[in-house]
Parts: sequence; C-alpha cells; structure tokens
Amino acid sequence: MISRETIDRVFETARVEEVIGEFVQLKKAGSNFKGLSPFSEERTPSFMVSPVKQIWKDFSTGKGGNVVSFLMEQEHYSYPEAIRYLAKKYNIEIDEIEQSDEQKQQADERESMFLVSEYARDYFHKNLLEDPQGKAIGLSYFIERGYTEETIKKFQLGYSLNEWEAFTLEAINKGYNLKHLESTGLTIVKQDSQNPNNTKQFDRFKGRVMFPIHSMSGRVLGFGGRILTNDKKAAKYLNSPDSDIYHKSNVLYGIHYAKQTIAREDNCYLVEGYTDTITLHQCGIENVVASSGTALTENQIRLVNRLTKNITILFDGDAAGIRASIRGIDLILEQGMNVRVLMFPDGDDPDSYAKKVTEEELKHYLENNSQDFINFKVSLLMEEAKNDPIKKAGLIRDIVISISKIPDRIQREVYIQECSRIMDISENVLFNELAQIFNKQKREASKSSGRTPSNYNSGNRPDPNEPPMDVLYPEMLQLQKTPKFEKVNELQKYEREIIKILLLYGNNEVDFVDFVDEGEVDGRDFHALKKEHFQNLVSKEIYLNLQEDEVEFTDETFKQIYYDVINQLNQNKNISVDVLVNHTNTEIASLVTNILMDDEKHVLSNWERKDIAVKSKESDLSKMVLDAIYNLRRVLIEEKINSLKLMEFENENQRIENLESTMNYTGLRIKIANRLNRVV
Repeated sequence: MISRETIDRVFETARVEEVIGEFVQLKKAGSNFKGLSPFSEERTPSFMVSPVKQIWKDFSTGKGGNVVSFLMEQEHYSYPEAIRYLAKKYNIEIDEIEQSDEQKQQADERESMFLVSEYARDYFHKNLLEDPQGKAIGLSYFIERGYTEETIKKFQLGYSLNEWEAFTLEAINKGYNLKHLESTGLTIVKQDSQNPNNTKQFDRFKGRVMFPIHSMSGRVLGFGGRILTNDKKAAKYLNSPDSDIYHKSNVLYGIHYAKQTIAREDNCYLVEGYTDTITLHQCGIENVVASSGTALTENQIRLVNRLTKNITILFDGDAAGIRASIRGIDLILEQGMNVRVLMFPDGDDPDSYAKKVTEEELKHYLENNSQDFINFKVSLLMEEAKNDPIKKAGLIRDIVISISKIPDRIQREVYIQECSRIMDISENVLFNELAQIFNKQKREASKSSGRTPSNYNSGNRPDPNEPPMDVLYPEMLQLQKTPKFEKVNELQKYEREIIKILLLYGNNEVDFVDFVDEGEVDGRDFHALKKEHFQNLVSKEIYLNLQEDEVEFTDETFKQIYYDVINQLNQNKNISVDVLVNHTNTEIASLVTNILMDDEKHVLSNWERKDIAVKSKESDLSKMVLDAIYNLRRVLIEEKINSLKLMEFENENQRIENLESTMNYTGLRIKIANRLNRVV
C-alpha cells in the first residue's frame, strides 16, 4: 500500500496544468487555462484548469477534480495506478506502508505474478526481433499478415521459441520463482510418472507467436499464443489459464490501446480475435477490442460501459461465431447499452476485409453498413423462415424476447414499432407477447420470493386483450408514484452554501453586523433590534453559530468536509483547501473541486471583454454568511414546527406543551424572516 507521505509528495510536486496539457490543448485565460473537453465533442471550450488551485472542471459534462481524478477519468486508472503514474513521471520514489503478513504475502504474490508476466512479454518480444528462429518464423508471420514494425512494437508481439524449456530456464536464471511461472500459466509443472519425487517443467507456449493481454491500465495479465505448424493435435490458439491476475471473462483484448478512442468516438467495435483487433487498429480504427474467442460476458460488457453506451459487433461470418454473438446481444441490451451489428461481405472477417480495401473504404463501410439488432436478426434468419409460419413466429418471438431485455421503456416501444413494420405484424400482438414475457418473469420472481403474484387480468379495461400498463412497463408504477417535479432539499441546499463559503472565504476576516434584541417597546408585544458591528473570521463566525444551535449536517459528505475544516482550524487556525482537493476520498475531492471551479465559471464567458462588470462576492460577504446561517436555521425551525404538528398526545398537558413549543418556534421563525426580509 502506498504511504500517505508518498501521496502527499505526489500532490505537492505534480502540476495539474502540465499533466492535463499532455492530453488537452490548453490556452491561457486570465490566471487559468481553458480548452476543449476531452470527454465530449464540443467546439466551444468549456474545460478549465486552475494552476493556482491545482484543480480542473469540465463544464460540459460536470466532471472535475484534481490531477489524480483527471487521470482516473481520462486513462481509467484506479487511484493507486494514478498515484504510481505521477510518481514515475516526477521521479518520486514510492514508499509502501507496513501491512499484515497475510496482506503483504498476497500483495507480493500478485505483484510477483505481474513482474513475471512483464518479463515474459519482454523476453518473447526480444525473441521475435533478435533471435534467428524468432525472426525467421515469428517475425515473418507478422510481416506476412501486413503488420508494420510500429504495430508490432506497439502491441508488443512476440515469439516463444520452439524448445521445451527455453523460456522457463531463462526466467529461473534471471531469478524468477518457478512457483510464479506456474501460477501465471507460463510454465507447466508435472510430476515425473517414473519418479514421483521429481518434476518435469516445460513452456506452455512452445513454438507460438505471442499476443500479450493487458489490463485497462496497461499491466500484462496473460498471453494468447498462436501455433504456426499444421499439428492437428495442438490447439490453434492457446490462452493463459485463469489466475489471481488474469480472468478471461473479465478482460477484453486491446482495451488498453482503445479506451481513449472509444470514449472520444462514443462507440466500441467488438471483434472476435487478436489479429482482427490489430489489423483494424493499424488501419486507423482504434476503438476496437476483442473477446479473445470467448462468449461475451457481463463483466466484459461493463468494461466497455465505463467508456461508452454504444457497441457495434463485427461478425466473422462463420455460423458458430454468429450464434455465439447473438447470445451476446441480449446481454448488451440488459446492461442498458445500444447495440448494432455489422456483417462483412462474401464471408470475410474484419482482418481479411481490411486488407482488401483502402482505409477510407473500410471506414466508410463500417459507418454505413451496421444494423440495429432487429434488422440483423431478420436479415440473418428470415430467408429460412419466410416460407415456414412456425419458424417465422419463432423469429418474431426471439426478437420480442431481445426487446424485453431493454430497461428503457421508450426504447422498448420504438423497437416494438420497428419490429411490427419489418415483420408485418400488428403492434398489439407484439405488446401482448411482451406482456406475457413480463408476466412470466413476475411469476418466476414471485415463486423465488415466496409471494403470490397479483392477478394482472383483473380490473376494467376497454380492451380485454390489451395487457395493463404495469405489465407492459413495470417502471410505470414507480413513475406514477413519483411527483413530476422533485421538491428541492432546502436543508442540503444551505448546507452546501455554508461549505462553499468556508472553502472560498473561510480565511477572510470580515466586518459583521448582528442584531441585539432590546426587549419590549412602549409595552407593546414586539421587540426592537439594535445593530452591533464586530470583526471575525468567516470560518469562526460560522462555527460559533452552528455550535450555538447544535447543528449537525444531514448530508454525510458535507458533514465530513465540515469536520475536516474545523479540525484544520483547531490545529492551524487556517483552512487549507489543498488538503480537501487532494483528499483520498474521491467523492469529497470531486465535490470540493466542483464548488471551487463553479466560482471560476464566468472566466469562460469573457464578461470583461464584453464590457459586462462582474460583481465581486467579497463586497457583500458579511451578508452572504449571515443569510446562509439564518436560512439554515429557518429550514431547521420549519422542520421542527412540522414535526410538532404531527405529534399525537396522550393527555391535555402534552397538548399544551406542544402548543407552547410550536408558538415559541413560530416566534423564532418570524424573527429570522425579519432578518432575511422574508414574508412569513
């Protein structure tokens, strides 16, 4: 685990404008920098970087944070991966804190497996480029496939010598443990049948060209190896077995190289094999990943879902591959993603077709020949079903089952209409079929939970054949219960306002004006207020007021920020916003950044250049602070009054006490309203 001291050194050294400048073209805008958002397509800059505050904000998507959160968004790193990236960039030595023996051993095991895998990648790659056998067999194969030297180096392709122990012995000589060579699957270890006390070891990928498989952050997880001989007993492709660092069902080949383009293009091309991925990438189609010959899994889909909602499946053309991919379509739809399908002409696969045409023709074909899943299923299966009513009915039912997987109600209805048009069948029949599917799901869910399903056919409806709306669209029940406009949570609104004031102006000393109650005037039942001036720190004034009223923040994130601020005040008598911006809790860091950068939003509009004066908030800071405090008090008092009104009484004394409390709180509310110039 990375020590807190290392993390602090990283934040002290790293410059947000330098790091972001490697990904976004930034231009000076006053004391800040601005540029086009890397997370959306836009023509007007809405991305801002503040060197002074060491934070950034993308106003087009609402994302923001510090230098680490940018790398987590842009490069999809985990928090530790982002820290390690910055430490490497700024030559900062990473200190690891003490862990338990069990934690240390587990971390050491995984790290050792990563190190062995990275050594194997370099070893195989060196074989390919420098060893006579590797050059003659492996390199020749890749060159024949049309791969350039740049592509071979980028994907770190390699070759495992056609010898039983070449890699294993070399790795052991370099100090790598046989246990880790075996746990990563690079070496197979077996007991000698003749002598059980002895073991035999040999290279798993003997005589194969090698495709390293990377995580999204670029670490080597495992390998795919292709045999180049005509040995019918050996598998054409061989993958690393599942291990502590490699799970085939959780990985997509090429995701490390494709992630930025997928996010930028807002689409992911999904192919089957390694060579399809590499060939398309070399042809300029960089938003492409492969399932590596496995059936698509939910975890693989979620990996893409982090980057885009749109997947286009490129079919190889063979029947087995198509049927496996059809099953994957429903999984994609269940995740709320949009799926399109593309078939290549004349039985080509992505690799072979890309070699037949120019890059421009390839891009044009991909852009103009994909279909939605309904049209694809119809075009694929209609030929054999058109003269057979039973097969046609089965095809329609299959399409409706796919539509039922879509969580969005509007999309479901659009696809029902599309299916009705293409298959020449009434929408009502399709909606009834959809209702039956939902009914079946509800019955199965009820059985598993032990509840009896309600009778959905009861009740008066104009058309007895038309299923009820709650069956067709289960989410309609929730929509009917939800008010059209959600009530603003006033308590959180003013809690956020107080946190904002503390972050932006907490260290400012301000001349405050308060009101002192002088009692009754001329015997009348109202009170005179006398102004009283005093100076105080903004943070101290807020703290004293909230402490006096014993106010607790209801929002957990605001509460944590407030406690951190008060803790700083108690220790340093000063608020350091950097501590919160660089907080290990990314939710706190993100919220603080959003508050700080929202204050800079006017810079993007160039109001000064348009001769529009922007009023300084500091000029009315005293009023801003007191208004926030009074409003928070007002909302809390109103909630208290409402709770008193709902109380039930066991006797008359309780009713009288409740009435007195209500009157007292109502009086307080009127006083606060007067100070806020509000009408009660």
